[in-house]
Amino acid sequence: MKQRVPVSQIMSTKLITLNTTNTLYDAEKLLKENNLRHLPVVDGKKLIGIISLSDLLKISYTDVTDSDEVESVVYETYTIPQIMAKTLVTIPPSANIKEVTELLSKHSFHSVPVVEDGELKGIVTTTDLLNYFLAQY
Repeated sequence: MKQRVPVSQIMSTKLITLNTTNTLYDAEKLLKENNLRHLPVVDGKKLIGIISLSDLLKISYTDVTDSDEVESVVYETYTIPQIMAKTLVTIPPSANIKEVTELLSKHSFHSVPVVEDGELKGIVTTTDLLNYFLAQY
């Protein structure tokens, strides 16, 4: 296995992001249309939060009911800033794959934003890591 490969080689850089003026409908649409599980929330290029598909599922009761009415009421009650994770663990592009793998294995989240000089540069997900490890065989 290659040693000290920086995450910048495997991170996603063509990011789809949200800002605080987007709605939860926007978030759900972007997640579904792009087959994503995490959306960074930005203010300009500065990362301020992340919304995940599981965040939306938790508040929408989708697993409990199949009613669009429940989802509509919930989505109109909350905003992106109220739902997004605000306390984020980030890594620099120079972090290596081993460091990121250790980080994700110790926490309950499945993505890590890559930030340099306060600016969002990319995101590394568990899927990115699995694809990297599969390519080693």
